[in-house]
Amino acid sequence: MGFMDKFLLKFFKWRIANVSDKQYTYILSIIVGFLAAISAIIIKKSAHFISYLLNLAITSQGGNYVYFLYPAIGILIAILFMRFIVKSEPGHGIPGVLFSISRKNGIIKRHNTYSSIIASALTVGFGGSVGLEGPTVSTGAAIGSNIGQILRLNYKQITLMICLASAAAMAAIFQSPIAGVVFALEVMMIDLTMASIIPLLLSTVTAVLTSYFVLGQTVAYPVTEIDKFIPGNTPYYVILGVLLGLVSVYFTKVYIASEHFFKRFKSWQIRFLIGSLLLGVLIFLFPALYGEGYKAINESLQGDYSVLFNHSIFYDYREIKWVIFLLFLAVILLKAVATSATFGAGGVGGIFAPALFIGAFSGLFFAVFTNDLGLGDLNPTKFAMVGMGGVIAGILLAPLTGIFLIAEITGGYTLFVPLMIVSTISYSTVRIFMNHSVYTYQLAQSGDLMTHNKDKNVLSQMKVTRLIETNFHIIQPGSTLGDLVKLIAISKRNIFPITDINNVFMGHILLDDIRNIMFDNDLYDTKVENIMVIPTFAISPSESMEEVARKFQESGKYNIVVVQDGKYIGYISRANVFSTYRKKLSEVSDD
Repeated sequence: MGFMDKFLLKFFKWRIANVSDKQYTYILSIIVGFLAAISAIIIKKSAHFISYLLNLAITSQGGNYVYFLYPAIGILIAILFMRFIVKSEPGHGIPGVLFSISRKNGIIKRHNTYSSIIASALTVGFGGSVGLEGPTVSTGAAIGSNIGQILRLNYKQITLMICLASAAAMAAIFQSPIAGVVFALEVMMIDLTMASIIPLLLSTVTAVLTSYFVLGQTVAYPVTEIDKFIPGNTPYYVILGVLLGLVSVYFTKVYIASEHFFKRFKSWQIRFLIGSLLLGVLIFLFPALYGEGYKAINESLQGDYSVLFNHSIFYDYREIKWVIFLLFLAVILLKAVATSATFGAGGVGGIFAPALFIGAFSGLFFAVFTNDLGLGDLNPTKFAMVGMGGVIAGILLAPLTGIFLIAEITGGYTLFVPLMIVSTISYSTVRIFMNHSVYTYQLAQSGDLMTHNKDKNVLSQMKVTRLIETNFHIIQPGSTLGDLVKLIAISKRNIFPITDINNVFMGHILLDDIRNIMFDNDLYDTKVENIMVIPTFAISPSESMEEVARKFQESGKYNIVVVQDGKYIGYISRANVFSTYRKKLSEVSDD
């Protein structure tokens, strides 16, 4: 036993004797919240510092070729770092976290506690058109998972640590504690019980306080002089909600199609060349697509859309209305392509920032265009703000996250009503076309989305091979009813499988089926083959428990035979499945 094992053993003994389970969870919540916040701060500071150094070279108002080169350089360095230093693929952001919870018992590799920090900082710092939030959350989740592994926590406890760390990371990077809590409920699907809500509050508060001490207490996207909600503008918010829903569907479709496109190329070099070339061309033509868009979003929230022209080849046309509107549309629609190209090339990042960017410029465009047509007198700032909430709600299928996040990061608490209108309608519009968000689509397609379905989560942890019962008396073909009656006298089961000398399953006899003839001596010479039943349903050891549960439901049987390559193995009983399910449910659910 090594030094660490001895230390942990002593710690576990001390903890059991002096600290209750509830107190232990609370302490771990604070630790996880602090570490997740530190990782969020490191990611944010690193990316912004790299971006600051590189942008010193960008000074002209015309086309600038560095926009074409920077993102490719950053993505290439990130790829080389992951492939030749870490020697592993980066975690796939939030979908990867959900997959780990669903299929890997919450186990996340140790390198994910630092690899996404470096890879995402390089990708975003050099101008990749993605955000930092996804890597921040996945890094926090990796920290929570590895703490759980080191402390030998069970599946339920590790899952809780992952959700706490994810919420804390989100809360820290945006300095938005409520949004962090809601994110854990809507996206991570943590159980809303007192056993989880108190640790969740502790972790997010700890994360936000840590962020305050290091970064200062600021609002990510400050907005001044926000007018109160005008009820008469409700129709405009309704229309905006529908439009943002359609934009969210478009973004999701482009993202999914891009994933399928880049997967066709086995070589990472080809994926890098295609993705970085496409991204470079887009950013060269539309510099507003450069990076996570933090500055562009802030300008849009002030009603300023000059970022559409700054450093652009279209700078000289900045006073022409139709050019302005076309650039609005181009930037809104092409942001999805730029984000997808960044991922396709091998960059590491998240989609929160692109969603905020698209939402802000969609809302601003809606207000400016409506005012220009003389159809209303809308406040561009307010519509840019609620636009962000609408797209977050639509792309993530998380309306509450959209509402509370935007209210907190902008300080726009007076806009709760329009945020609710736009986010709800955007979400509802998306659900007409799609059942899953960009985070859950691929997992749902592969049958790996368990976090959003408690039954699937529990069933995925049950194994067919562990449920097989073998205490049945086997009958050979050629045996008679009289032979069977002798077995019935000593058997504790009411089902009797029939197999040949090679153990090939031929059928079975149910006690209920022969009860009316088993005492008729005249029939004792009847061969068992003449009274056996060939079951309609059989189970393979390799089948999923979801399929097993379906077969029990459809057949109405209490026992189903397990057969592999035609050979008899045993039976699975409905009662055993149910009792095991209840036990597993208690293990994954909060008390």
